[in-house]
Amino acid sequence: MLAVGAVLTTLLTIPAEAAVPVAAPAAVPTAAAPARPAAAAGGTALGPCGPGQLCLWPKAEFKGRAQTHELASVDIESCVALPAGTTAQALANRTGRPVTTYQSAVCAETGEFETYPGRGTWVPQTPYQVRAFKIWER
Repeated sequence: MLAVGAVLTTLLTIPAEAAVPVAAPAAVPTAAAPARPAAAAGGTALGPCGPGQLCLWPKAEFKGRAQTHELASVDIESCVALPAGTTAQALANRTGRPVTTYQSAVCAETGEFETYPGRGTWVPQTPYQVRAFKIWER
């Protein structure tokens, strides 16, 4: 039994080939549309996140407007703070590299932090407010 206040984190790793759903007949995807896995085993609709991207949503369950980051615009192994006053509560890592998220806006390890694999990981609820991240070489 979980103690009061304990946090459960759902981590979904989906192989890239299984991450692309078949479009519904009414919706025709465009070439620029990011991949969106249909749903997790628990029925949660997973947020769209294109190959090579780290996507961060401001609310749990992939709600709100996502911030996207790519290797081309991020220094590897450098702390990237989210814009002042913003946080993330859900994420998808499709960078192909591990990503560590931090509760601290300066990537301090005195707060909470967690590393997620990079080949198709969707997290509908992070265990803390994400304020910064690092993308690792491997």
